Amino acid sequence: MLRRSLRIPAAGVAYLVTAAVSSSAVAYRPEEFADIGVTRTAPAGPTAAPALVIAHRGASRYAPENTLAAVDAAHRRGLLWVENDVQRTKDGRLVVVHDTTLERTTNAATVFPGRAPWRVGDFTAAEIARLDAGSWFGARFAGERVPTLDAYLRRLERNGQRLLLEIKAPGRYPGIEAGVVRELRARGWLDSAHVRSRLVIQSFSVACVKTVHALLPQVRTGILGAPAVADLARYARFTDQINPRLSEASSRWLAAVHRLRGAHGRPLEVYAWDVAKNTKRRSVRARGIEGVIE
Repeated sequence: MLRRSLRIPAAGVAYLVTAAVSSSAVAYRPEEFADIGVTRTAPAGPTAAPALVIAHRGASRYAPENTLAAVDAAHRRGLLWVENDVQRTKDGRLVVVHDTTLERTTNAATVFPGRAPWRVGDFTAAEIARLDAGSWFGARFAGERVPTLDAYLRRLERNGQRLLLEIKAPGRYPGIEAGVVRELRARGWLDSAHVRSRLVIQSFSVACVKTVHALLPQVRTGILGAPAVADLARYARFTDQINPRLSEASSRWLAAVHRLRGAHGRPLEVYAWDVAKNTKRRSVRARGIEGVIE
């Protein structure tokens, strides 16, 4: 099923770099995409294939979000792509957690009762490693931990999965973009195979996405949200996806997005989030939306 769904928008590949980039950038020839079943974007309409499903925070309907258990739950369900959220600890380690505070998805308030509001950036990696990140979801997940990005990448690699990485609240963590780059490089995720078909980096922060593109011009990026149509052409210079809340993706806005080509020369793509459980994936694709993050 997943192989059938893979086309350039779904594969999250880095497309041919048509603009001049730094000497450290990797340029890819179109024929290099032949091994991943690439086709042009399928036409929208009643016969469109279903939208690609990306596991939001892992398979977060079946396991505690952003944990290794959620990665494995996505893998068991045949979901090739996983989305996560990356933040930075007090001592500079990168961890995978959604909220900028730890209270909702861990027992931080019990373990560290005097440290409200339990901001991620106020705790060391060793302190966060002590927390239970699974019991809130269900007793059988008791003892599940907040993973480091390093551990998360290792699990994805073991499972053969792909990553839509969100840099969360970058304004709280100056320089986090460079830290993410270092971690990805250390784990082997910036080689040609990963860049070509297994990695996209996104953020709500336009400045963050622009920084990532400057650091890694060969890697595909996405801007979260629904920017004004007037801003799209400027953003297309350094991004490949515009990823809105599904309710914000009007037909007029989608048409404006798809008229533009992104940083790697292909039409901008749309991966929508905040999608109701009973939403028909084929109907979403028929609207011109390449995938859903759910």
